[in-house]
Amino acid sequence: MSGHGFHVHGPHDHAVEHAAHSNDKFSGNIAVTTAILATIGAMFGYQGGATQNDAALFKNNAAIAKTEASNRWNYYQSKSAKQNLAELAMTLPNVDPEKYKAEVARYKSEKEEIKKDAESWEAKSAEWDKKSDLALHQHHQWALATTAEQIAISLAAITLLTNRKWLQVATYIVAGAGIALGVFAWLHIDPIGALTGGGH
Repeated sequence: MSGHGFHVHGPHDHAVEHAAHSNDKFSGNIAVTTAILATIGAMFGYQGGATQNDAALFKNNAAIAKTEASNRWNYYQSKSAKQNLAELAMTLPNVDPEKYKAEVARYKSEKEEIKKDAESWEAKSAEWDKKSDLALHQHHQWALATTAEQIAISLAAITLLTNRKWLQVATYIVAGAGIALGVFAWLHIDPIGALTGGGH
């Protein structure tokens, strides 16, 4: 504890800090690697959060557009009901059918415009849904990249504590895989989906 408040450290933080101040080249390399991986992991985590927020925003926009489409279709139905009443009125005795013919024609014309508007809102809703699905898929890719970097940081800490060269190699392999996943996420490429047949 310092004069500025509490400082919470992870179990490997002390070892990393000690290695950074020692003259041991192996430990120094691992300490630098850990700092670099933490920075990369933080950037990947930020991107993952941003794409998750985008997916939620796009899904909200899709719901708004769907509601607007539903409102237009309800309006369309009300015009259809009025048209049906006008058509029925034309068949009644002692009524001027020409008066109702004009109303029927007006309702038909109004319905066409309302239908186009409703279909336009439905198309917008489908487009926002698609954008949301793509953003959520990209979020999962960023999450995989972030997880790989976190695993690499843990391996680096174990490497530092055990002084095992093979763990250092494993750390670099996992970190490299995480960076590759992050690059693929940034480029909107899904290598895992392509391998499993579900890629975009």
